[in-house]
Amino acid sequence: MPRLSSRAGDDRIDRKGAILLAAERLFAQHGYHAVSIRQIADEAGVPLALVGYYFGPKNALFEAIFEHWNHTIEERLAALAAVRIDPADARTLPRIIEAFIAPVLQLRASSEGEYYALLVARELSHATEEADRVLRRYFDPLAIAFIDALQRALPHATRGQVAWGYQFALGALLHHLTDTRVERLSGGEDQPADPAAGELLRNFIVGGLRGALPRPRTSSPTIKSRRQAA
Repeated sequence: MPRLSSRAGDDRIDRKGAILLAAERLFAQHGYHAVSIRQIADEAGVPLALVGYYFGPKNALFEAIFEHWNHTIEERLAALAAVRIDPADARTLPRIIEAFIAPVLQLRASSEGEYYALLVARELSHATEEADRVLRRYFDPLAIAFIDALQRALPHATRGQVAWGYQFALGALLHHLTDTRVERLSGGEDQPADPAAGELLRNFIVGGLRGALPRPRTSSPTIKSRRQAA
């Protein structure tokens, strides 16, 4: 009997995981609103009723995907917490941005996280009720933590300016995750989601933030001091 019970539990986990993976893949490929529960059940190879039994309605299944991958957000926050923020240190800003993008790029390059990374990039850029709930619950706390860090690293910028900077950085990251044109535009020199582009992306974001956000003013020498120097 214990063996049968264990086997039943394993089957339950396998079927639940298959449903979650199928939904993740289909939502990433076709979009949340273009996919039906029946399609998810067929993709997972389970009876239609099991999808509702394990997850409830489609919007709950959508949110369950992000709950499943919440550890990736925790990894980004842990990487951020490890950054020693010193506005006078030129290495601070690149380290913050590295914590922001590196875990996501690693996820995109992995077979396990490829579809989740695409799902995040595709669905969370749309103004839908489902996306808004996920953003507020999972990603707004992440955004606030990074905006806080950026504001400490760039203290001469206002909160509003830093928030825009964060959004611009996020836009660059999300576009990189979903881009399919770079191979054609580069004449085949580059490949979509090329891990080697990660450093270029980081430098692009860092350069954009440094160029766009206010920096400390340097006092210009007076006429008298210039004459003395001459």
